[in-house]
Amino acid sequence: MPPDITALLSLQERDLRLQELRKELTRIPMEQELAGKRLAAHQAAVDEAKASLQENEVAIKGVELDIGTRKESISRLKTQQFETKKNEEYQALGVKVTHYSQDIDGLETRELELMEKSDELKILLAEAEAAYARTKGGVDEEVEMLQKRADQFSREAESLEGERKQLLVGIEEDTISIYQRLLDKLGSPVVVQITRERQCLGCHVKATPATMVRVQAGKELVNCENCGRILYPQ
Repeated sequence: MPPDITALLSLQERDLRLQELRKELTRIPMEQELAGKRLAAHQAAVDEAKASLQENEVAIKGVELDIGTRKESISRLKTQQFETKKNEEYQALGVKVTHYSQDIDGLETRELELMEKSDELKILLAEAEAAYARTKGGVDEEVEMLQKRADQFSREAESLEGERKQLLVGIEEDTISIYQRLLDKLGSPVVVQITRERQCLGCHVKATPATMVRVQAGKELVNCENCGRILYPQ
């Protein structure tokens, strides 16, 4: 084989691994984002449960305020009844007292309903918070694990880049240019075997006998006539 083939194969081995690492380093942030979205969904459920409970509590306070207002009105009306000496006015005030009393009955019923709903909403909130806590533990662990992998892959990629630069020093510039052009066009691998049956293992097209002779001679870099990849013998 031409001397550059051995160096190119070493270079390609590192480029293949770098390609894998780059894919992983691209994928990891997306996985972290998906994990974050799972947690965000549970947080949204907690926020919604809190908002519903708060809204219900506000409604209870509103009803209590209405009850208190009507009780004050009844107290004032009864004072007026006690002070009046006119029967018609007394009766009219009594009608108002009855009306407010009926209002209070309805409001107290509504208050009980809201209090029961509040109990239910508290249970839902507790369940949502428990689900969030469980998910957060898993998500935190997953994100941490993914970050450790990303850090490990980054260190490995940095080391491979250093090895790659050292390998490039020992390869002719023209050979590097051909290799890089093929890498940009086809992606790795670009240095592939040709079988004894003259089949290029890059594109699986059969090469000509003349190409096979040139490859076996090992005096030059030989490209596949079909795909352009650099060939070396089995």
